[in-house]
Amino acid sequence: MSKRAFAILAASLVAIFYAINYTIAKDVMPHYIEPLGFIIFRVLGTMILFWFVGLFGPKEKIQKKDFIRITAAAFFGVALNMLAFFEGLNLTTPISASVIMVTSPMIVLILSVIFLKEKLLPSKILGVLIGLSGTVLIILYGKGNSSTATNPVLGNFLIFVNAASYACYIITVKKITQKYHPFTFMKWMYTIGFLFVLPFGFSQVMRMPYDIVPLEGYLKIGYVVLFATFGTYILNIFAIKELKPTTVSVFIYLQPLLATLFAVALGSDHLDPIKIIAAILIFIGVFLVTKSPKKSI
Repeated sequence: MSKRAFAILAASLVAIFYAINYTIAKDVMPHYIEPLGFIIFRVLGTMILFWFVGLFGPKEKIQKKDFIRITAAAFFGVALNMLAFFEGLNLTTPISASVIMVTSPMIVLILSVIFLKEKLLPSKILGVLIGLSGTVLIILYGKGNSSTATNPVLGNFLIFVNAASYACYIITVKKITQKYHPFTFMKWMYTIGFLFVLPFGFSQVMRMPYDIVPLEGYLKIGYVVLFATFGTYILNIFAIKELKPTTVSVFIYLQPLLATLFAVALGSDHLDPIKIIAAILIFIGVFLVTKSPKKSI
């Protein structure tokens, strides 16, 4: 398997893990723990995992000047990203949250053109528009399933903030991935990120009813930490190293589709022609944006 093929596989797995995460995380909040407290578990658990696996990685020393970029990555990729996502998901529905995330590739595309001098190829613009049109179909169709949304307007806005923050993270972390091993800077990014989020969620952690949370609740929290955070961040780093930021970010288009399919598998939704058409449009969009011209990756 080529490096590019492996990177695309990694980005695909990220989309799958994230898509499942919408439903899993929604089940945890606020039944077992409140959103900001959940973030503490997510960041702390992931930080510990990265420091552990870092013991088996290369022993690298990060230059002082690079801590500025890592701190920025911690703010956009951990703190603001997760705070906005969990608060937003708690107020809106999983499908609505997943489809709003498709605004991120457009933001990445704009930022890449401005800061990374990436060429604005017609095929990429067309891919973004086609993928977005497929996602809009899912947005319109799933809009009525809002029984679990207590404040969808605010929730959807916070998910948009999450999408914009994720886009900034993709751009910020690009150069760091070329300089250090993922385990080296990720353990520091999550350590700094933990310091960012600790003041917001500490009180909710203390209020969590640990003695009455069932095993299922802890397993779902474990999934969010191990797969939807630790696993996705590692896979994303390998994808970012080999692919352009716009290529990585466009896999967000798969999340609404996969989130819907996951709901169908659980029997909480059903497949219909609109979703099939939307899926086709999304895959065409992903193909156009990930397709590289010759002598480029």
